[in-house]
Parts: sequence; C-alpha cells; structure tokens
Amino acid sequence: MTFKTLDNLTDIAGKRVLVRVDLNVPVKDGKVTDATRIERVAPTILELSKKGAKVILLAHFGRPKGEVVADMSLKQILPAVNEVLGTTVAFASDCIGDAAASAIAALDNGGILLLENTRFHKGEEKNNPDFTTALAANGDIYVNDAFSAAHRAHSSTEGLAHLLPAYAGRTMQAELEALEKGLGNPNRPVVAIVGGAKVSTKIDLLMNLVKKVDALVIGGGMANTFLAARGTDVGKSLCEHDLADTAKQIMIEAAGAGCAIVLPEDGVVAREFKANAENEVVDVSAIPADAMMLDVGPKTIEAVNAWISRASTLVWNGPLGAFEIAPFDTATVAAAKHAATRTREGKLVSVAGGGDTVAALNHAGVADDFTYVSTAGGAFLEWMEGKPLPGVDVLNQQK
Repeated sequence: MTFKTLDNLTDIAGKRVLVRVDLNVPVKDGKVTDATRIERVAPTILELSKKGAKVILLAHFGRPKGEVVADMSLKQILPAVNEVLGTTVAFASDCIGDAAASAIAALDNGGILLLENTRFHKGEEKNNPDFTTALAANGDIYVNDAFSAAHRAHSSTEGLAHLLPAYAGRTMQAELEALEKGLGNPNRPVVAIVGGAKVSTKIDLLMNLVKKVDALVIGGGMANTFLAARGTDVGKSLCEHDLADTAKQIMIEAAGAGCAIVLPEDGVVAREFKANAENEVVDVSAIPADAMMLDVGPKTIEAVNAWISRASTLVWNGPLGAFEIAPFDTATVAAAKHAATRTREGKLVSVAGGGDTVAALNHAGVADDFTYVSTAGGAFLEWMEGKPLPGVDVLNQQK
C-alpha cells in the first residue's frame, strides 16, 4: 500500500485543509475525562497550522443519527482541544452551509477551526453525494487522521477523498505503518495473543489470524471454549459450549496453515469473581466443578513468554485473564512486561490494540514501550480480521 502523507504537502499557506479527526472522547458532566484521542491528532493539526494552512477540523461525537442533539455538540470538547493544542480554536455551529463558510472566511493563515458534529446530518453516515459535495466546498485539500473511523464509508471518512486531493495525517500514517509491520509484511516468526471473554465476538479475527501467524496464543474466557471443545471440563468457568464446533474448526484451519495454537496448561481458579478471592493454581485437566478459571497459571505464562522470546513480531488483542482485579492480572502483566523488554531491546516489533488491551498495557505500565498501541477499537479489530477499511483503501495510491 502506498499513500500520500503530510511530507507530500508543500506550499499550503492559505490553503483550506479539511482534517478528519477522531474527537469521540469520553465526557462526564460536560468535561472530557480522557484526552488521548485529541493528543493523538495534535501533531497533524499543529504541523498544518505551522505551515500556514487554514486547518478545518471535521469530527463526530456520539450517535445523533442525523439529528441535532445538544449534548452531542462538539462545542463541549473545545476547552480540551484548546488545552491540548495550546492555542485558541474557533468553532462553527454547522459543518456545512453559511455557518461553516463564514467561520472559514474569518480564519487567518495558521488558524484552526472546529466544525460542528458531522453526524448532525443524515447524509454523513449514508455517504450522500450532495452532503459530501457540501463538505468539500469548505476545503482545497483533505487529510484523514482518523484511522479509528476508517472502517466506516461515511462522507467525512471516505467520500471526501474522491473530491479533494487526499493525504494521510501523522496518526493515520503511524497506524498504517505499524499495521504493515504487524501483519501486512511482518518479520517472522509472528505470534498473536488474543484474549477476551467470548469466542463469538472474535470468530472472524481468529479465522484470519491462523492463516497469517506462526503461533496463536488464546487467553481469557475464550480459552475455556477451546479447552471444552477438546473435552476438558472447565467447571463454572465462562465458556460458550455451543461454539465447540467453531473452536474445533479454527483448530483444524490452524493445523492446515501450520499455525500453532497455544492454550492454557494451568490456570488460577476461584469460587467467586472478586478482588483477592481465595484461589489456587491447578492443571487445566483438574479444574474443580465448582470453580472458575480467572487467569492462566505459571506454566502457561512460561510457555507464552517462550513464544514471545521466539517471535520477531507480536500482535496483541485482549488480556490473558481477568486483569481488572488482582491477583488475576498476573499473567497479562507478566507477558506484557516481557514483550516490552524484548521491544526495548530491539528484538521485537509489538503492535497492540483494542480497548481492554490498551487498558491492560497501561495497567502493566508498559504501553509506551510497545512499538505501537492502537486506540482505534473497531477499525483495529476489522483490520485484524482482514476486512477492507474504506477510509484506508481510498487513500491507497495503487488503486
């Protein structure tokens, strides 16, 4: 895949640059509680501003479904955007029409303007040509810096790239380069760690990965479904018994592709799901009927870390156990720290993503040590599933 980046943008002073960003941040009582997504897009915004462009930000917030919803206005995000960027950002009460046009006309070179929620218009999510044309009228150049929305073919994420010269912003560029190293053209061996509660939410992901990686480590509640499919009694552990055939099929596909499936050998079991519950380590063949496995055990941690040591590339989505409560975070923290050490030593390319994964790596204190940690959520998962991402495909210069 080849795509144009900000490096290809020169002499843009005075040009109107429409920048699609992700400002769909958590808000409580009208205040932003986590500005990570704003921080991620700041480098693109500030670079364009420094080059003298008129920077016009397009974003959505929540799911207003084409209606104007007061508590989904991007105006409430403005103070956090100002704080992160260290400058005053103007605001327009609409993303098209006179309100947008007059706000853009008042913008100085290097100025930054945030347009109101694109999803206040029904045409946005429908990728309606008339709405896309109305958006395009506001700009000379289009920059997409919202990989997290790239799995949606909306007007502001895909349609605009057909009407204006299109470029990838710095966050989009970093994400695409990291994903290329992760699964596109990785150094082998490639190991994937996939955890989480249910197999049912990750069937497509697992089916795609077994064809692309050398070893697939399965943890979390979903590991129990695979163990049960092999005939192991998992007691009261979270398990989707009705997906036994699916789990068996994934294992058959893996065997055919030469992908090793790594399942727990031992586990930490407890009778209740709460912090510091009384627990014990048992072999997976000896899980008590009245207990549930809430983390993998020391033998399994050793096996997982051995695979990480062998790997040149690691792709991670989902924790190995119930990392939110001690002591069932032990395996996830141990594997994360080992991967971080290998990455710091230059021996491993480590790419991780998904909400629980980011939280788990932050909990382990190693998120900054991974090669790349994606905050993209659904788009990251669909990439791992091998699905096309419209907002990325439209930037691909080879098409």
